[in-house]
Amino acid sequence: MMKGIYVICHLMKYDHGLIDAKWQEKWAKEGAYKTSKELKGPKYYILDMFPYPSGTGLHVGHPKGYIATDIVARFAKMRGASVLHPMGWDAFGLPAENFAIKNKIHPRAAVEANIVTYKRQLESIGFSYDWDHEVNTTDPDYYRWTQWIFVQLWKKGLAYESREPINWCPSCKTGLANEDLEGGKCERCGSDVEKKPMRQWVLKITDYADRLLEDLKLLDWPESIKESQRNWIGRSEGAEIQFKIKNDELRMTNDRITVFTTRPDTIFGATYVVLAPENEIVSELLKQKGSIKNESLVFEYVNAAKKMSEIDRSDAKKEKTGVNLEGVFVINPANGKKISVWIADYVLPDYGTGAVMGVPAHDKRDWDFARKYKLSIVRVISSNENKSDFDNWHDDYLNSGKLIQSGSFDGQDSLSSKKAITEFVGGKWVIKYKLRDWVFSRQRYWGEPIPIVHCQSCGAVAVPEAELPVKLPDVDHYEPTGTGESPLAAIESWVNTSCPQCGGPGKRETNTMPQWAGSSWYYLRFIDPRNTEALVDPAKEKYWMKVDLYVGGAEHATRHLIYARFWHKFLHDLGAVSTIEPFLKLWSVGLIMGEDGRKMSKRFGNVVNPDDVIAEYGADVFRMYEMFMGPFSDSISWSTEKIKGVARFLDKVYDLKDHLADSESPDVTRLLAKTIAKVTDDMDTFSFNTSVSAMMIFINEAREKGISRSSFAKFVQILCPFAPHLSEELWSLLGHEDLVVLSSWPTFDPSMIQNETGTWVIQINSKVRAQIIAPIDTPLEEMLEMAKKDPKIMALLESKEIKKTIFVRGKLVNFVV
Repeated sequence: MMKGIYVICHLMKYDHGLIDAKWQEKWAKEGAYKTSKELKGPKYYILDMFPYPSGTGLHVGHPKGYIATDIVARFAKMRGASVLHPMGWDAFGLPAENFAIKNKIHPRAAVEANIVTYKRQLESIGFSYDWDHEVNTTDPDYYRWTQWIFVQLWKKGLAYESREPINWCPSCKTGLANEDLEGGKCERCGSDVEKKPMRQWVLKITDYADRLLEDLKLLDWPESIKESQRNWIGRSEGAEIQFKIKNDELRMTNDRITVFTTRPDTIFGATYVVLAPENEIVSELLKQKGSIKNESLVFEYVNAAKKMSEIDRSDAKKEKTGVNLEGVFVINPANGKKISVWIADYVLPDYGTGAVMGVPAHDKRDWDFARKYKLSIVRVISSNENKSDFDNWHDDYLNSGKLIQSGSFDGQDSLSSKKAITEFVGGKWVIKYKLRDWVFSRQRYWGEPIPIVHCQSCGAVAVPEAELPVKLPDVDHYEPTGTGESPLAAIESWVNTSCPQCGGPGKRETNTMPQWAGSSWYYLRFIDPRNTEALVDPAKEKYWMKVDLYVGGAEHATRHLIYARFWHKFLHDLGAVSTIEPFLKLWSVGLIMGEDGRKMSKRFGNVVNPDDVIAEYGADVFRMYEMFMGPFSDSISWSTEKIKGVARFLDKVYDLKDHLADSESPDVTRLLAKTIAKVTDDMDTFSFNTSVSAMMIFINEAREKGISRSSFAKFVQILCPFAPHLSEELWSLLGHEDLVVLSSWPTFDPSMIQNETGTWVIQINSKVRAQIIAPIDTPLEEMLEMAKKDPKIMALLESKEIKKTIFVRGKLVNFVV
């Protein structure tokens, strides 16, 4: 006991500055993190979503995900896997160009300077990146292959020109895809977005919509991310049905309004039709003076709707508004009745057909609209409770049931009659998506040139693959024009060229690619970054793909992650890659907020610079504190006070090296086995906070009761992924000549942790549904049987199909149904 008191009172602190620099230099000199060139044996490809190198450098929130992947990369290496753990730069696009304009420098110079800062900061944290695999999306040798992919898309008819209205940001002065909007505003600058007709290049991502949906089941991703993608793609099965316009005086090129509905079984209850204000039929009617009696009111409403975002227009809580097209009627094809036609902003032009039928008795939105404008409500489905109180909405009006007031279909089941009723009214059964084709043009300078030449004789012609890359020209002025033309359009010496097909005069495409282009395939180039003959060597791609673990922000669920999956599937169709999905397992990183609980921002003055933290505490304290803060995917506030506890823990570890014993208490040996098992299991669940806690508990026990040299060496090995600099120092002081990161992960006697009981969490689709007390070493099959026999779980699994089971020893069972 006196020995323990001595250790506590005379705690020796380690010199983190000296130790960090010493081992970073040694790792670099010895090539400790070089990727094996042998394509055999177990492999582990672990990847961060590579950063845009901003001018402000990193704040402490940025490295959180990088620290986690570095821990897992070191763990995999110590477990005998060949590890690919690369880093690079997503440096094209609006952020870099806007930064350069603000600071009056060229984007390339800004990017190069920012990368130097970022790389210095990353290296100071001690990451195990193999910098020989570094890529930069602005390097012509890299974007040559981005352009090559575009050419292949164009050859397959998946890249096309469009002149439809697109999202236009008046501040950034460029077109945007739907995925670039947040709440109807530009996600970069926050400006209100307008709809503006413009020539654009568009990619047919909708051709892959079904596969993007179907293959989500193959992915070990958070269910919330998969659900975000399902909702964004928005697959709906339903009917397209035509309602004939009833007005003999109108001279219409199309005298029928085509609606899309997922509930054709309710068509006998349709008492009005609603068009999107942008629907072409509305425009055609307004051109015929007098065809709409209240045309000035309609015209005013159409203009007002154009100024609203899609988010605002489709908000279910928003009060419904609309205008009746007075004098215009249509015939309900189910019962021949004449019904009114309206325009309303809640109907969107690019979903379905831009027209819906109003069935207020069986749709809450339609009911609200009908009640407001005193339209008739006709019930056509008899529900179980048989309510007919149209003064108040009842949710059972949405239910299926027996058809009533539906002609020859009376008495039939509503849902099973959908297709028969569709056929009866002359409609057709279709599949629709909310997903729009990807607007791929930007009217800016800093992006990959689109490799197309426009020829008056031949039309649009792809630049031959042998002539790629089409390099971005150096310019003095690159500010956006705001006219819809890229700044490249003014550079005649670059624009004017010859047609690759006929040799006649041609003009280069002056729009550039969006910032998402280079990031849609970069994980492949990391595998083979210096290949001049192919996108990636087939043998290397087959060995390293899929990416085993991918870590980044959840905000990329409906942008980068959808785009990358689309491009990968296309490349698989070409035979360029061997897998149908790029990323096997995904973890989303939670934000680190400022100490005031707000998002870190210069505006709030709450940004914490990792350089300052590392200077005061060292890289290992910084790494371990970020993992100790809380569950990995949760947002949590930085605490300058709490980091001191982690610093004291590592000082205790360092001090313990001078107080090792020849033997130790069985309690310490047993606790070490449990700690090794705990840290090992936590790697798979990203429970790094509980790993750090377990190591802290062990060190306190070891300091009190004593620890042998061999046990301390095992502890240093499990500490290595978290605190690599101090671990290397201690490993060396223990007499080892090799690096600890190159040693084998420690084993333990399983009997040391047998028969210990714990609380197992039983989940269904990642939601906790029950808890079971059982031995922590219970085998998989036995634990599954116990879980399924639990009364709560048994009831919830009834009539469900178990798609996958996730088992974490001693902790949880998760049924994915």
